Amino acid sequence: MVVANVARMQRESDLYPPLKAHFEAQGLTVKGEIGAADLVAMGGPEPVIVEMKLGFSLALYHQGIARLAVSDQVYLAVKRPQGPQARRILRDNTAMCRLLGLGLLTVRARDGLVEVIANPAPYTPRKSAAKRKKLAAEFDRRQGDPNAGGATRHGLVTGYRQDALRCAAYLAEYGPSRGAAVARDTGVPVATRIMSDNHYDWFARVATGVYALSDTGQKGLADWDGALPD
Repeated sequence: MVVANVARMQRESDLYPPLKAHFEAQGLTVKGEIGAADLVAMGGPEPVIVEMKLGFSLALYHQGIARLAVSDQVYLAVKRPQGPQARRILRDNTAMCRLLGLGLLTVRARDGLVEVIANPAPYTPRKSAAKRKKLAAEFDRRQGDPNAGGATRHGLVTGYRQDALRCAAYLAEYGPSRGAAVARDTGVPVATRIMSDNHYDWFARVATGVYALSDTGQKGLADWDGALPD
């Protein structure tokens, strides 16, 4: 990290002096506006190219991707985000840079401090066994393909919602029932928990372990008609 004196960062060109100082401190020779690149640093195994913008934009990403045809050492540089959304903005754009194989630098407005957020590197995502298992479980739980045309008028049909609809439909037909009976007859093993959690306000507990359909549940059955396969 290199500190350089800057007055106020209101233009892209205000990013250049601290970035130049940052790479010169690594023994590189730096020049601006070489060809289509904002900054080029020479002296290493291959050119270092930096594209600068005050903030993240699609144009900045397009420029960075284009420079990868020249060198693998391509960085995007922006003024460090501030405000309540700064952490999320930086996190999301760091992930995007890594996905594209780009490096990321930020320049702090008050003192020109350059921080290396990510270095250029090939994208090698880590697979999550837990997320894969969750995906497969939802796929298996979902009956039919109710979201084939996108979200329904009331939202997406999930496996959980389908299970809740089965419980609601059972109560609509048979009236107040024990959770164990609902689970057995509907084939929803977690029926009691679904009715107890009452995520959609569709159920009302009328006695210990006994549930009935609420007025909201009656409306839910109407709203989600067709969400269950015939």
